Amino acid sequence: MSVPRPDTLPMGDSPRRAAAKETLWRLAALAVAHPAREFHDALMSGAFHTAFSDAWAEITGAPWRAPPALADYAAFEAGFIAAFLHGPKGKPVAALLAGEHEHVLAGLTRPVFMLNLTAFYKHFGLQAAQADEGRQDEPDHLATMLEFMAVLCHLEAGALERGRDPAPPRRAQRDFLCRYLAPTLEGVAGCLRHYPVAALDPTLNRLMQDMAHWAQAQIAELEARVGPFRDPDAPRPAGAAPEPATQNLWG
Repeated sequence: MSVPRPDTLPMGDSPRRAAAKETLWRLAALAVAHPAREFHDALMSGAFHTAFSDAWAEITGAPWRAPPALADYAAFEAGFIAAFLHGPKGKPVAALLAGEHEHVLAGLTRPVFMLNLTAFYKHFGLQAAQADEGRQDEPDHLATMLEFMAVLCHLEAGALERGRDPAPPRRAQRDFLCRYLAPTLEGVAGCLRHYPVAALDPTLNRLMQDMAHWAQAQIAELEARVGPFRDPDAPRPAGAAPEPATQNLWG
């Protein structure tokens, strides 16, 4: 594991570093979106590892190390399906939908959770794709959430390049990570740790574990930059004073 400790995190305001974060989120999204042959080809050629490792080193100071991928595409696809789509008794071992993890719902009903998540996307003018490989994207699919984090990092990089305040997109990253993405990543990684899927591609397994750890490191860095997260979905104590009027913290 090459994720730095929170007390050693680099704190430079670098557009290049923000762009590297964008790259990591986008590549991770590609890895969990669908077990496509093109992605497997990128694994086998080394193109995925090179791109991911270069961005990882830009952020952490060390290259990303992962075991070799499964050479046979049919085995790669079967392992992905067994882990993330249809495992024992037809259920995934590690569901890629956030709403399938009770700790991510945090006491909310699934419809309310989905409304809150979709509202986050809509604030930035985004919506799930309507026709991607013949299916509609689920807003709480891990690939969708990873892509959204890439968008927020792109906004951060753009602000830094233009000399503008990067705090709004950083606050959005902090809030989205804390409330939605980091718990989902840990849910997926934790399921794979507790219920290992021998058929799952070793590179994908390592990616899930490392991204879950890195998400926590990102939260620590972002909270150091823009302040601690306050969960708007957390239950309020009886008799507590009403919340102040909602403010737009994300620009």
